[in-house]
Amino acid sequence: MSADFVAHMEDVLDLYAEPHDPQRPVVCFDETSTQLLADTREPIPAKPGRPRQEDYEYRREGTRNLFLACEPRAGWRHVAVTERRTKEDFARQMQWLVDEAYPDVPVVRLVLDNLNTHRMASLYETFPAAEARRIATRLEFHYTPKHGSWLNMAEIEFSVFSRSCLRKRLADEESLCREVQALELERNQAQAGINWQFTAQDARGKLRRLYPCQS
Repeated sequence: MSADFVAHMEDVLDLYAEPHDPQRPVVCFDETSTQLLADTREPIPAKPGRPRQEDYEYRREGTRNLFLACEPRAGWRHVAVTERRTKEDFARQMQWLVDEAYPDVPVVRLVLDNLNTHRMASLYETFPAAEARRIATRLEFHYTPKHGSWLNMAEIEFSVFSRSCLRKRLADEESLCREVQALELERNQAQAGINWQFTAQDARGKLRRLYPCQS
């Protein structure tokens, strides 16, 4: 841990502590991969008092990437299923974010980790310069510190999906999309948010050992 860790941590925590501003939304962004698994034998359907039974053997059908964007204060999230998570895939998610999810706000403040694809340069490697710049001016990146991914609320949202639809055995992309979209719709309709309580002031007390300069 270093001063760089502390600086990025406090930047994110101060962002979370700000009052909700619909014109400058704070959106948390992350990605993960999941396996597609097919049954080798027909499962036994569920019966009253008896859950569905699956054989322990399965067949791997590849993997898919999931991009997740969520605005905790608004109780909104979106999950996109893709085959890869390259710089181009990231850039196209950023284009969707500013053009489809938030077309009427001047800037989206994005919390994300330090993955090498999470750079403004990815926009310029994907789009002509004018388009890349148009998207870039609508985004403000705030990076979590290295080894500090717990500061990204998108991980909390992913844990909800992992405990629900992602633990099921899904054999193809269509099934995965159907399950993900159903949970996304359910949580968006309920406006399920995340009540983040940890502040920079809390960090200075509870994580005092991380601060290189002590008063």
